[in-house]
Amino acid sequence: MNYDHWRHSLRAMLMQWLGRHASALAAYQDAHRADPRHVETMRAIAWLLAQQQHWREAESWLERALAQDPGGADTWFNLGYVREQAGERAPAVEALRRAAELDPKLDQAWYGLGMNLAHLGEHAAAAEALRHAAGLQPMFGPVWYALGMAYHHCNQPERVTEVVHHLLTHEPQTARRLVRDAERTDLLPLVADLDMPGAA
Repeated sequence: MNYDHWRHSLRAMLMQWLGRHASALAAYQDAHRADPRHVETMRAIAWLLAQQQHWREAESWLERALAQDPGGADTWFNLGYVREQAGERAPAVEALRRAAELDPKLDQAWYGLGMNLAHLGEHAAAAEALRHAAGLQPMFGPVWYALGMAYHHCNQPERVTEVVHHLLTHEPQTARRLVRDAERTDLLPLVADLDMPGAA
């Protein structure tokens, strides 16, 4: 056991628990100096930096972690997230795709991948990723809404209809939003009796 590393890590965790993030960051950096190959320390530093919206620095630390552990799906997901927040959509797609490949059950990776692809205008690929996310999270309304909109942009109205019917079973307000945003006036009778505050 690397005593210095764990001493600094324990202090970092205590500072983090106390909400003293600057002190926690300094302690984790001390822990990193004591053991530069420790992946969880690098991830912790990246997380603290991301909390402060220091996206580029967080990205750098996650890339260091992946240099030590390239098979870490969660690290690839976090890298995709910070790249997205930094406005780097295409690099975010690369990281999120890698996360989903490494852990096909990581629904957040599929969802993030789909959303970033949709933002880039790649709606068919977005629908494919969002289908995976929806299969893993059958009751999560936002992923089904995004899937329905991806189908809409792909000109697949029958698929939009399927998504609306699915949403009506557990998130009717989201179903109504999808009907409205996809401009599916033919489906309005399905949601006409729903009261949606703020709806136009």
